[in-house]
Amino acid sequence: GFRYYVVGSCEFNSSKLNDIEFTLSYYYNKLEYIGFSSSVGKYVGYTEHGIKSAERWNNGPEVITSRGEKERYCFRNVGVFTESALTKS
Repeated sequence: GFRYYVVGSCEFNSSKLNDIEFTLSYYYNKLEYIGFSSSVGKYVGYTEHGIKSAERWNNGPEVITSRGEKERYCFRNVGVFTESALTKS
């Protein structure tokens, strides 16, 4: 069979918005073919199919939505993640 999955992550050193990076990676059969990074601000393709998708997604609403995820998802939840980790350490 074939395996397709998406991994979204928030990496942070503090709760300041500038210290947070949001990444979104798309995989097909264990190979990342396209990814988004908030520090780059756009999708980057790593395979032939990924490059074509990146061109289309960077010119459509997908890139605008992904740019907002750093603040919408990561920034809103960093405090929860930090508090949870600190109370267990």
